[in-house]
Amino acid sequence: MNVASLFIGLLTIVLVLNCLLLVLLVLIQLPKKEAGLGMAFGGSAADALFGAGSGTVISRWTKYSTASFLILSLVLSVMRNHQARAVGRNIASELERQARPAAAATAAPLTLTNPAATPALPALPGTSAPDTGAATPAPAPAQ
Repeated sequence: MNVASLFIGLLTIVLVLNCLLLVLLVLIQLPKKEAGLGMAFGGSAADALFGAGSGTVISRWTKYSTASFLILSLVLSVMRNHQARAVGRNIASELERQARPAAAATAAPLTLTNPAATPALPALPGTSAPDTGAATPAPAPAQ
């Protein structure tokens, strides 16, 4: 495992934590004109807990969390793309390295020293025997 993979894993964990924080921040925001998710989950409880003027602080945290989400997502996509291309280059160079000896071995011509010494394939029933190139004796005349 290299440093880039470790860094990608660390940034992914930070991104997940940022997502959870962003969800919580959106849910506890003060409702605008008595509507929205903040009111559905108890907008008056958020006023009592964080104070009536806490909407600006939470809104600011939401903006920072959203900006960090965007930046982390872009950085992670660029790093992952770079890592995938590097792995692809490594695989391609390894395949080329393995193909070179195989290509050199197949480039040598294949010669048979004695074609008659090669075993012939048996003929299928109902077909004639294959021509091996050797002279076959003529059948004896019938008497």
